[in-house]
Amino acid sequence: MATETKKKFRLGLSGYILLGLLLGIFCGIFLGEYCAGLKILGDAFIKLLQMSILPYIVVSLMVGIGRLSYSEAKILAIKAGLLLLLFWGIAFVVIFAMPLAFPSMKTASFFSTSLVQAKKEVDFLELFIPSNPFKSLANTVIPASVLFSVAVGIGLIGLKEKHKLIDSFDVLATALSRVASFVVYLTPIGVFAIAASAAGTLTLEEIGRLQVYIVTFVVASMLLTFWILPMLVAALTPFSYRDVVSISKDALVTAFATGKLFIILPILIENCKDLFEQYQLKQEDTDSLVDIIIPVSFNFPSTGKLLTLLFLIFSAWLVGKPLSVMDYPHVAVTGLSSLFASTDIAMPFLLDSMQIPSDLYQLFILTGLFNRRFAALLAGMNLFAFTLLATCMITGLLSINWRRLFHYVVITFLVTSGLVIGTRFLLSFTVTDAFSRDKVIAGMHLLLNPVPAIVHETPPPVSIKVQAEKSHLQTIRDRGVLRVGYSPRRMPMSFFNSGGDLVGFDVEMAHRLARELGVTLEFIPFEGATMAQQLKDDHFDIAIGGIPMLTPILEKVNFSDPYLDATLALVVKDHRRKEFAKLEALKSMGGLRVGIRAAYGGYYRKKVEEKFPQVKLIELQSMRDFFEQKGDELDALLTSAEAGAAWTLLYPEYEVVVPQGATETVPVGYAMAYGDDQLNAFMNRWIELKKRDKTIERLYNYWILGQGAAEKEPRWSIIRNVLHWVE
Repeated sequence: MATETKKKFRLGLSGYILLGLLLGIFCGIFLGEYCAGLKILGDAFIKLLQMSILPYIVVSLMVGIGRLSYSEAKILAIKAGLLLLLFWGIAFVVIFAMPLAFPSMKTASFFSTSLVQAKKEVDFLELFIPSNPFKSLANTVIPASVLFSVAVGIGLIGLKEKHKLIDSFDVLATALSRVASFVVYLTPIGVFAIAASAAGTLTLEEIGRLQVYIVTFVVASMLLTFWILPMLVAALTPFSYRDVVSISKDALVTAFATGKLFIILPILIENCKDLFEQYQLKQEDTDSLVDIIIPVSFNFPSTGKLLTLLFLIFSAWLVGKPLSVMDYPHVAVTGLSSLFASTDIAMPFLLDSMQIPSDLYQLFILTGLFNRRFAALLAGMNLFAFTLLATCMITGLLSINWRRLFHYVVITFLVTSGLVIGTRFLLSFTVTDAFSRDKVIAGMHLLLNPVPAIVHETPPPVSIKVQAEKSHLQTIRDRGVLRVGYSPRRMPMSFFNSGGDLVGFDVEMAHRLARELGVTLEFIPFEGATMAQQLKDDHFDIAIGGIPMLTPILEKVNFSDPYLDATLALVVKDHRRKEFAKLEALKSMGGLRVGIRAAYGGYYRKKVEEKFPQVKLIELQSMRDFFEQKGDELDALLTSAEAGAAWTLLYPEYEVVVPQGATETVPVGYAMAYGDDQLNAFMNRWIELKKRDKTIERLYNYWILGQGAAEKEPRWSIIRNVLHWVE
């Protein structure tokens, strides 16, 4: 009787990786923010993967190119270049088709807590040309390292004794590949840690706000990864669709789980070689070509990287200024050239170039936590498919069956159209206009429990000031009330929030001062023109509101030591930021009309006329006048960067600019009446104390930088919200 041998089921590496991914997601959902600590383990895993990859690429390139002849290198450059153009064309067709899935939605404005930051310019020379190749290697500057390797490889082509060095490098490349392969076996553990950390900390609310971009990005990436690119390979080469997808699954799952393309390059190289060997198509040059094509093409924008341009189109749609078909060539050319650098450098530049509020870059960072995994998945398939096609093209294994190619094109068109229509139908039911431009700033509140306070909206009657023997500070203590003058429209220093409460940096400081003095508060309003007289007439003890220490004001009131230094800046329309970015450009611009608050117009008029005679200052009663009435008439608003940034939360089509070469700071202090040196000395020492105990730093981070302005609820988790095992 024959013995039946049962074949045991064995989970492959990709299966274990997928299992680690699923277990990580479940762990993150179950434990929530308690999984945040696993990020360290995930980071360690990625560093292990990266450890051998760049040296492997450098050595493989030198070996692969060095083995070629000059004629072979010329053929590789021409044919691979044409294929690269084809891949870019396919990517742009999909990118420009996906906006058809965007549903109709009312115009919404976004806010951002971004302050003035010098945008990093793309230095293509530094990126691609290694003046010091060892520095490029040490800092993982991949394009420069690759160019160095290519140059050395080309230098080896014509040498007669090159085989001695190439053989040694070949052994080193094999050793580095074995190291990388060993680390890959740890992938399930690393993927588990990464997935658990991400699933435990990323909130569903954050994803929900941006579902249009996320959904269309995912649909486009999956379409390209699992249909367009592998089917293109199947249509033009002897390889079947099933084998193309199957043999690359380990690399693709790893790329998706880690969100990194760089770390799977050795796996892709081995996958390509294995596929040629599996089909018995391995020739003398196939391995060398694979070793060259993958690291070289890695430095060119892949379809995964180009797909991030969908965010540019999404942003324009989101702010109510959708791009037309006539804008697409500009997007393609500018986007392609910019994405030779990193997306973090390219995206702010692209937003500026299309006159889209650059505040939206914060949303790009947010969605990157999710979308970069699909981008890495697509980039992995792009690199795999490109290498197979390029190698087959050069070795003569590429064959065009026009009938099969026609069927592929027709089916691809139908599948793409169906996905676009279906996605639009789905989003039309799920998308709501949930954005509110004043959501963050209007919802801010005092961090510390306030002391009892009376807030007057109009100045109350004041009794006649009586001269007394005791000091002003002692009078405050005896009275039991600290009277504070405030201006209600000086964000972020003093303003009313959506609940009608008086809040702001200076208001918070006043509450802290009153608590430490053991007294209550009384807030009394003032206007810039009346502040000095109200202090003199004893309407209030101190005045707050980000008051700059300017000469005309110093003549009328006494000031404490400065507690902040405000940076002078211009608030301009987002798309005009670069016009005002440099002092030289500003001086060459004629007929500029710049708004300024009337209270400071006299002081700054002389300074501006002296340095910029072509600038005309227009006095405004309030900052709101500029944003709501004069924004189209005036070129800019002169204010502090701190105050301007708060207003751009409400009006994200504007941005704060500090012209390069024109940085100037103005000290900000608390105003008091002349005549009481004891109160002034006390305030000076108290401000020093608040600097030392980090109170001012903490309030600055909250009220001015906006850190923690939006209250964050604990991440939903099974252990907290279902089982109630923890609070």
